Amino acid sequence: MTSAPAVVRYDPATFEGLRFHTAAEAFRDGTDSPREYLERCLATIAEREPVVRAWVVRNEEGARQQADASTARWRRGRPLSPIDGLPIGIKDLLETRDMPTQMGCKAFAGNFPRRDNAAVWALRQAGAIVLGKTVTTELGGPEPSPTTNPFDPRRTPGGSSSGSGAAVGARMVPAAIATQTGGSLMRPASFNGVWGLKPTQGAINRGERQTASMTSHGVHAGSPEDMWLVAIAIASRAGGDPGRPALQGPAAPPPARMPGTVAVVETEAWDRLDPLSRRAFEQIVDQVEASGVRVLRRGGDAVVERFEHALVGVTDLGSGILAWEHSWAFRDIAADHPDGFSARATRFFFDTADRLGAAGYEESLRTRAAVTATYALLGPRVDAVLLPTSSGPAPVWAGDVPGEPPARWPTGDPGFNFPSSLLGAPSVNVPLMGVDGLPFGLQVMGQPGTDAHTVAIARWMGESLTPVIV
Repeated sequence: MTSAPAVVRYDPATFEGLRFHTAAEAFRDGTDSPREYLERCLATIAEREPVVRAWVVRNEEGARQQADASTARWRRGRPLSPIDGLPIGIKDLLETRDMPTQMGCKAFAGNFPRRDNAAVWALRQAGAIVLGKTVTTELGGPEPSPTTNPFDPRRTPGGSSSGSGAAVGARMVPAAIATQTGGSLMRPASFNGVWGLKPTQGAINRGERQTASMTSHGVHAGSPEDMWLVAIAIASRAGGDPGRPALQGPAAPPPARMPGTVAVVETEAWDRLDPLSRRAFEQIVDQVEASGVRVLRRGGDAVVERFEHALVGVTDLGSGILAWEHSWAFRDIAADHPDGFSARATRFFFDTADRLGAAGYEESLRTRAAVTATYALLGPRVDAVLLPTSSGPAPVWAGDVPGEPPARWPTGDPGFNFPSSLLGAPSVNVPLMGVDGLPFGLQVMGQPGTDAHTVAIARWMGESLTPVIV
């Protein structure tokens, strides 16, 4: 009889994600090398992948060739960038010239366009080792993937960047590219105990992924330094989306910066936050306030209260906008492959879009603009906004109930994530809390265009606050 896969109890005070920027210090003198670093990653993958299932496909031979070339550059003292030799996973929504891009969807089985997404091209130019494609949920939607949570295989790793979050959380790679539509990057970061950056809308060139107004490329990483180095390496080479400025900030990771004033925002998801997670979050807020930071909250500040009211309904608002925009990208494919989409994807993309209609979509855009204007009022008043990254730790999903409609959010409630997506605002997950032995993240959100500032405040939180375990 096969025993159940082991549960690894998470402690934010002792768990350390895989790092690259510190290892790179030994590359120049030959005491370590990108090839040796890659082999350690591959050994971890061989050990953990049978249970975690974070990867769709890997190009290990190609990765070894890339690592050998990187090793030669470091020994000559001529690395292409600080991330030269960094093994990285690419979410399987992004095209790669040397591996298929199947988007977790039967309708795209065997899809192999043989070209690189803009971010993938930039990573290659920077010398990063494109190791493989990480699992995504179907078309980046709510249909669960086969990936499991690296701390408890009974639980979801989140979606849609399931494989990216799990690969970094399992210490298979130091970083992976993720994307976000509603909560696709931040929620997996919370569930897998990793750092995550969802940048300002359009700050990282999405390449062919321009079909929706709220999707963003971002980074999962084992450290804030690697998170920033990967993001800025892409933006400095591929720029931002058409008509959008690229990610702004220094080439080196922004140093930690203590904020003067922050706002705690509860959002419409506050009542769905479980009691243990709420207690952990409030302990973090108490530490922030005890450090001398002014904390504004609803009930005590009119502008925060106004923003809280504006956020009511944002999950449905954002879901409708995304469904309408995505439906146009997939309608023809759905017509040609009627059995190629799950019932959940059909409900999420096509049924929602049909109910909304063109007039409803335009009304949704007006509402989004009003919420964004309300958020802008907080800009001059606070350095950042704090909120949970998820509605608690990763849940167990037992499957749909026969005879009932598919569950809406089997990979986790995105209520705390839709605000940053809807607002186009930068957001960072700080892995600071453990709830019942599982990761639970603190979310630091800034105003659009303040990515480096937001990362600096998130680093201060990570370095200055005591991790909380409940």
